[in-house]
Amino acid sequence: MNEKLILEYVYQHEAERSDKLFLTQPVGGGQVVEYSWGEVMDEARRMAAHLRSLDLPPAPRIAMLAKNSAHFIIAELAIWLAGGTTVAIFPTETASNLAYVLEHCDAQLLFIGKLDNWEQQKGGVPAGLPCIALPLAPKTGFASWESIIAQHAPLAGCPQRGADELAMLLYTSGSTGQPKGVMQTFGSISRVAEGVVGLFAESIGAGTANRMLSYLPLAHCYERAWVECSALVAGNWQLFFAESLDTFLADLRRARPLVFLSVPRLWIKFQQGVFAKMPPRKLERLLRIPLLGRMVARKVLAGLGLDAVKIAGSGSAPIPQEVINWYRRLGLKLLEGYAMTEDFGYSFGGTAEQNDPGLCGVARPGVQVRIDSDGEVLIKSPGQLAGYFKRPELDAECFTEDGYFRTGDLGELQPDGQLRISGRKKELFKTGKGKYVAPAPIENRLNVHPLLELSMVSGVGQSAPYGLLVLAEELRARRDEPQFRAETEAELAGLLQALNAELVDHERLRMLVVANEPWSIENGCLTPTMKLKRSAIEKAVAGQVDDWYSRPGPVIWG
Repeated sequence: MNEKLILEYVYQHEAERSDKLFLTQPVGGGQVVEYSWGEVMDEARRMAAHLRSLDLPPAPRIAMLAKNSAHFIIAELAIWLAGGTTVAIFPTETASNLAYVLEHCDAQLLFIGKLDNWEQQKGGVPAGLPCIALPLAPKTGFASWESIIAQHAPLAGCPQRGADELAMLLYTSGSTGQPKGVMQTFGSISRVAEGVVGLFAESIGAGTANRMLSYLPLAHCYERAWVECSALVAGNWQLFFAESLDTFLADLRRARPLVFLSVPRLWIKFQQGVFAKMPPRKLERLLRIPLLGRMVARKVLAGLGLDAVKIAGSGSAPIPQEVINWYRRLGLKLLEGYAMTEDFGYSFGGTAEQNDPGLCGVARPGVQVRIDSDGEVLIKSPGQLAGYFKRPELDAECFTEDGYFRTGDLGELQPDGQLRISGRKKELFKTGKGKYVAPAPIENRLNVHPLLELSMVSGVGQSAPYGLLVLAEELRARRDEPQFRAETEAELAGLLQALNAELVDHERLRMLVVANEPWSIENGCLTPTMKLKRSAIEKAVAGQVDDWYSRPGPVIWG
């Protein structure tokens, strides 16, 4: 079967929608630059002509270090038109990780885009590697995108790429060990993008001109699959970009998205922002009043910039059931999904009919699943990776003999086909009682408390596990106030008691410890997609753990 590939869709949109808006880029001071399909393709073709003029090897791997912007997408199109493979690197990566990825993928050229930490990162760029500065890039001294495209006529024709050719290498965010390069082909990304477009059409209406805000890292498969590649296949979507954290709300209101995707940490932060303005109990009382409740709910969603959203998604990590229920009370159809880089973000997700909080929905169209004898979830997906770059030994480990991918996640299928994830095989740890503890479900229960931003459950070899907590951002400045400490200790002691009452004996936490510092991407405690780097956090507190266990209290200030 000759199935249509992503570049064929792009050429069709270029021909049929040349004057239609595609990308809206904020450039500061409330100003934006808009790019039509014709303008996008004109710039992409000019850069592709330049790339072809260089003495690069066949099928070059061309890297990109950049935050989300219109020119991230335009540059990726240029790379594909020129016959290359894109290697997008997280814009928050350290110099050492940047150097590792550029060396591991044998990058022949690097695009440098909008960044916050270029001065700390530039040491990771090998001497002699050709570099091009995208619009909005910091001062680099490299040739600029604008000057290069001014010197070249657009590449003519419709260069084709085969379904089995590599479209991109996606380096996993590396919560343990060095990042791995996941190989995705033009066939796999095209099939996933078609699937996403079909799923969105069911919710917002077939043919509806969708609007989305692109702000989660485009170096990650979630944003790449569900926003960029799907927009390239759909053609009638308009993508907006966020300028900065300070302007995020204004950027969101400009976009007024019909579909909004986020990760659990941000959904919880949005909720905590609402609670900072209106206490949860007061809001709950107002929501119970029939007419007034609907008005209040609409006002809350409008304040978040989500009043036009018809479907909202959460992925990348588990989201607490209580958070999903809270958003649904406001009238936001928040659905949870489950997937990974290795299946290009396409395996399970909630639907209009099957979306029970705490479950991950049902298999996406075209996805096959089974549960292994040890509880591991095994999946075949249209977005299945072609393998790990330069790591054939991992391919042998990660696939069953009949071609299912070993996800590393433990789960069970419900009678109606919905999936429940109970934890990661590698995250399980054994206490001194010889029993295994799955930390993620316990952390999920802790994270919904309004005092907290994040939590981590650990306790390898100890008499009982413990919970390490990060206070909500707006509360951290008060941690040394005696009254605040006393009130917080009482609240957390009550939380611990209530939580332990729901857990089996070997899972019950010995104590809750309030961390000294927040965890961030910058201090190495979170991945670029804001997952916990457990080993890094455990290493940072290793010298304090014995002291914590020697203390009598249920709540300890780290």
